[in-house]
Amino acid sequence: MNSQTKARRILTAAVAVCALLAGMSPALAGPDIRSAVALIIDHNGNRLYSRGPKEVRPIASITKLMTAMVVLDAQVPLDDPVTITEQDRDRLRWSRSRLYIDEATLSRRDMLRVSLMSSDNRAAHALGRTTFAGGTDAFVAAMNAKAESLGMHDSNFADTSGLDARNVSTAEDLVRLIHAASQYPLIREITATGEFTARPYIETKRGPLQYRNTNPLVRDSRWTVELSKTGYIHEAGRCLVMQAVVADRRLYIVLLNAQGKLTPVGDSNRLRDWLRNGGDQLTAGLDAGHR
Repeated sequence: MNSQTKARRILTAAVAVCALLAGMSPALAGPDIRSAVALIIDHNGNRLYSRGPKEVRPIASITKLMTAMVVLDAQVPLDDPVTITEQDRDRLRWSRSRLYIDEATLSRRDMLRVSLMSSDNRAAHALGRTTFAGGTDAFVAAMNAKAESLGMHDSNFADTSGLDARNVSTAEDLVRLIHAASQYPLIREITATGEFTARPYIETKRGPLQYRNTNPLVRDSRWTVELSKTGYIHEAGRCLVMQAVVADRRLYIVLLNAQGKLTPVGDSNRLRDWLRNGGDQLTAGLDAGHR
């Protein structure tokens, strides 16, 4: 081996080591996460992946987790009937709903189910409208007060559904939100359920409505999802937050601003495969989120 060849090999090896220590090696840099903003933390506080964790972003229907907590904190009767009215119509984005105005009536508990599981915006608005005497304005104020109490200092809420792009947060704040929401058994139950049949038209000839969870992973036998919520508006991209058990570890998963419809699901599956293959052991001691 001549001296020039040896020198080139030494230089190549040195570059590879530098790349590894910088967390840039594809094999050791962590799971292949494609969402623009991501934070994955285990129950011991170890960061398995971090990209833009402090970036303030619109969060779309992830907002509904905060809506549910405020409803439950208010201790209003969950069996009370709530009827969808003209006030609940989405006049910002004109989103669709199968809860027809002045016809659909559900218990407050089932409004929570429809809002969290299928992300129905009319249901979320009706919850905000009917919980406090001060109506929606008082409810949104309570959402922001709750966020402040949880240490979500980079978050703001402007409505109960997430249709308003002024509902913003960071990945770090959303980990706080997931953890707080997981303390409510009803929220855990609803958001981890795959399907639900609602009967909002008992007084009319319309039949029952079948709802499916917007997160397909709750119906995937390979997953143990304890809490989840999806979200989408144009400004937010595709979003997903979860508390899930993977490879015997409880994880808090925040995926924001993905461009592909199935990208957050794909990211989650790639994370699961990476963990099951011992990928986190390979990156021990490295900053897996360094980019």
